[in-house]
Amino acid sequence: MTAKQPAPVTLTGRHIRLEPLERRHLADLWTAIGPDPDVWRWTMSPLPGSQEELGAILDTRIAEAAAGESVNFAAVDLASGRAVGVTGYHDHSAPDESVEIGGTWYARSVWRTAVNTEAKLLLLRHAFEDLGMGRVFWKTDARNERSRAAVLRLGAQYEGTLRRHRLRPDGTWRDSVYFSMLADEWPAAESRLTERLSRG
Repeated sequence: MTAKQPAPVTLTGRHIRLEPLERRHLADLWTAIGPDPDVWRWTMSPLPGSQEELGAILDTRIAEAAAGESVNFAAVDLASGRAVGVTGYHDHSAPDESVEIGGTWYARSVWRTAVNTEAKLLLLRHAFEDLGMGRVFWKTDARNERSRAAVLRLGAQYEGTLRRHRLRPDGTWRDSVYFSMLADEWPAAESRLTERLSRG
């Protein structure tokens, strides 16, 4: 199977729906996340001080998607019908059968819930089974211990650290830690994630 480039699509689970990110999600996301410094601490975006500033961040993501550089999703909580976070596919290459899952941030209210687990399950299943990717990868700030632990819990493998990789919004330099999962590792990971969701 030849891998396909990611394209806008809606992915629905038991707890959340991942739908193409649009400007209409702004009000929900501002209410859910707002200027929470803990949500934005390890992202490459500056802390938004207003709904308009958050809108500018969304506009950048929407423009990247329109240019074919990424596919960005709003994570919508099915119980409330409101967007509670953002995630997406980035740095994708169909010839190399590779795609990054990233650009992720969620409201503090859904931390340690089924939201992130199910989002990753939906994104991984789509990447491996529908798009035919051979490798899915993540990168995170080396200081972001919570994110690193969450990626490892998915069944991803540590690949290495790029030192002085990205300039943070505060002017300091970030080391980026890379993790990946290969297609032949996906069935075992899917079983673990499905079991974890059934317990939740």
